[in-house]
Amino acid sequence: MGVAGCGKSSLAAAVSAACGLALLEGDDFHSAANRLKMAQGEALTDADRSGWLASLGTQLQQHPDGAVLSCSALKLVYRERLRHAQPGLRFVFLRIDEATARARVAARGPGHYFTAGLVSSQFAALESPLAEPGVLPLDATSPLTLLTSQVVAWRAGL
Repeated sequence: MGVAGCGKSSLAAAVSAACGLALLEGDDFHSAANRLKMAQGEALTDADRSGWLASLGTQLQQHPDGAVLSCSALKLVYRERLRHAQPGLRFVFLRIDEATARARVAARGPGHYFTAGLVSSQFAALESPLAEPGVLPLDATSPLTLLTSQVVAWRAGL
C-alpha cells in the first residue's frame, strides 16, 4: 500500500512470484468511470472508491490460500474494509516523499490514466498505518530486490 509512484505494482509482482501467490493488481479493478476521472486530473472521492474496495474485497475472498494485492489503501477506513473482507490481512506500507513519487509518476509511459498532478491529492488523503497491527513499513526508494526479501522474510516470520 502507499501513494502512487511508491512502487506497489513492482513490489507486488516480485513478492507474488517469490511466494507463489496470486497477484491482484488493484488498478485493474477500477471502474471505467474512475479511470476517466483520474485521466482528467480529478482525484477520486471516498464514494468513487467504494465499489473499487468492494471488488478488491471480493477478489481477496476468492483467494483463500492467499494473494498479493497492490492498492493504495490510503485511509484507515479503506484498510478496515479490506481487513473485514479478509481477516488477518497484512499491509506493506511503502513510504516515499512527495517529490520522488511525483517524479516517478511523471516518468511513466503515455497511456497511464493516473497523472502526476494527482500525487499531492494522495498525500493529502494518506492516513499513516504505522500504529496499526500487521503493517510493515519500508523505504520505497530501496532496491526492489531488498524490498522483496524484506517482505518475504516478514511473511515467513508470521
